[in-house]
Amino acid sequence: MKLGIDRLLTDSSIRKPLLGKKVALLAHPASLTNDFIPSIDALMACDDINLVSCFGPQHGLRGDKQDNMVETENTVDSKHNIPVFSLYGEVRRPTQEMLDTFDVLLVDIQDVGCRIYTFITTLCYLLEDCAKAGKALWVLDRPNPAGRPIEGLTLEAGQESFVGIAPIPMRHGMTLGEIALWYKDYKQLDVALNVVEMKDYSMQTATGYGWPQGTDDALCWVNPSPNIPTLNAVRTYPGTVLLEGTTLSEGRGTTRSLEMFGAPDLDIPAVLNKMQALAPQWLQGVRIREVWFEPTFHKHSAKLCAGIHLHTDYADYDHQQFKPFRLLVLFLKSIRLLYPDYDLWRDFAYEYEEGRLAIDVINGGSYLRQWVDDSDSTVEDLETILIHDENKWFEQTCHYYLYNS
Repeated sequence: MKLGIDRLLTDSSIRKPLLGKKVALLAHPASLTNDFIPSIDALMACDDINLVSCFGPQHGLRGDKQDNMVETENTVDSKHNIPVFSLYGEVRRPTQEMLDTFDVLLVDIQDVGCRIYTFITTLCYLLEDCAKAGKALWVLDRPNPAGRPIEGLTLEAGQESFVGIAPIPMRHGMTLGEIALWYKDYKQLDVALNVVEMKDYSMQTATGYGWPQGTDDALCWVNPSPNIPTLNAVRTYPGTVLLEGTTLSEGRGTTRSLEMFGAPDLDIPAVLNKMQALAPQWLQGVRIREVWFEPTFHKHSAKLCAGIHLHTDYADYDHQQFKPFRLLVLFLKSIRLLYPDYDLWRDFAYEYEEGRLAIDVINGGSYLRQWVDDSDSTVEDLETILIHDENKWFEQTCHYYLYNS
């Protein structure tokens, strides 16, 4: 299996259109070749590529920024002496000065297959701005470690934000290259877009189910951001990310963030019993373990929390059956039913969005919160909408799939 970056570096015919062009790179610590060479180093060593600048997404080119809304400044790369522009600092979109540095922008970032993960929004902003500026954009495609399954509510019209650029469900089932092709058509952008596809990549093969694993083509997992420590976290993230909009801990401040979650004042056996009674079908395909943990920072810091740890890293894991979004909304619904007055929703500016509850920004609308809070709402009510949204997204996007195995 070859990544997009490796096909570019090893095939001169792919690189040919870059001859004589000023090239920029959007990258982060997980931007590595199959040989584990940072993409910036590999491109600088390629004689027929003129790399003149770099861009970093949220968490920075070095991936050192720990939390949301922790900004990165522009800098100069100490090794190669080229400018590194932050797209999560003073600006979220490239300025004209930044755009003027290059003719072609190479996007080589590892995504996690979830709409709220801001790399999608950064890619879409760059597509829009490259179209306006007459610049070309190439996506050097990488695996979607969450695989093909689609899950979640579609972002509602008028609810767009930096964690929701378009009407996309929470778990979208596409690579960044495929998303770029869809978004270009969705926005009718006149942009010179080229996707350098991966070679011999499978979106559905066990045991990785989207992430090459357990074969000669296995890839090392490198955190694309500080709080996605494992492939297990990628698989749980489309559900556990909802907890960022609640008073519950999503495990930040532990070694297994976004895999385990809870709070000091929960009766976890009672919550699990309620979840089982409401929707046992939403608890399938994953192992659920009761845990105690004490965050060293962030919510409930230095407090003992009762919680749940989700495990997908075992032999009988069922990738198609595991529904992390459904499992986590069931967790929230069960808490609301057991603790009607629980202070569940965290009110703060989430990704610079003010005037809306964070849970609504994350979900892309208020329906989920209203469903949780409504004592008369049912699992069937939500399931009907979820199936509709998921099927509609598949119908809109399946013809953009580049990898059908």
